[in-house]
Amino acid sequence: MKNQTSLYVLLLLALISLGIQSCVSRQKMVYFQHDEKVTLPDSNRFYSPKLRPDDLVGIFITASDPATAMPFNPFPEGVNSQPPNYANGVAVKYGYLIDAEGNIEFPVLGKLQLEGLTRAEASNLIKDKLKAYLQEPIVTMRILNFKVTILGDVRNPGTFNVPNERLTLPEALGLAGDLNMTGLRNNLLVIREQGGVRKSYRIDLTSNEIFTSPVYFLQQNDVIYVEPNQAQRNASVINNRAGIWISLASLIVTTIILIVK
Repeated sequence: MKNQTSLYVLLLLALISLGIQSCVSRQKMVYFQHDEKVTLPDSNRFYSPKLRPDDLVGIFITASDPATAMPFNPFPEGVNSQPPNYANGVAVKYGYLIDAEGNIEFPVLGKLQLEGLTRAEASNLIKDKLKAYLQEPIVTMRILNFKVTILGDVRNPGTFNVPNERLTLPEALGLAGDLNMTGLRNNLLVIREQGGVRKSYRIDLTSNEIFTSPVYFLQQNDVIYVEPNQAQRNASVINNRAGIWISLASLIVTTIILIVK
């Protein structure tokens, strides 16, 4: 009877331990915990990236008479009647590179200062200048080289070209196939360079505070790094050491065989 009681106690303790581990695992794994409402700051609600040097912008001009817009579209013959192409999310071939001073050289209009403007603001600037040459001009603009890099403990790390520059951090992680089970969700690192200054931000994906973060919307060339958890780091160290010991043992055995022969 005493042994049976002890067995029940051990089973109960094991179940309690498993329950605690399950709760801890859930807290570490589930995204956007807490159900309370989050008020988004205006910087996130109305976010639009600002153009900056080294951005490649695609600009396509049309008007009520398409033929009059041709001088403003420096595309080869056969493609000047349609906007730039996008293949697999990557813009191809045509665009204007914003120089170090924040300018582009545009046909007929000459030098245009675009740095610091949103895409909509830059489009309106060009549209206003085109009114001296075209009737009812329409300006279509895209950032062609908007890309982010995702490294670390994700399923598909790499650099991703994005046709839509309004990209959120969760969407970017989706492009990389999400975090592996061993990736730390409460300590993501986002590295951003602005005005020659590199800034680092730590993000907790398990909290809904991510929606108010300044890096909720990503900017051009942001880098996201996902750390592996401690167990994964320990496993990597053990595997590396095991490989060394196996190689050493193999060398010793080979040496002994040669000596014996």
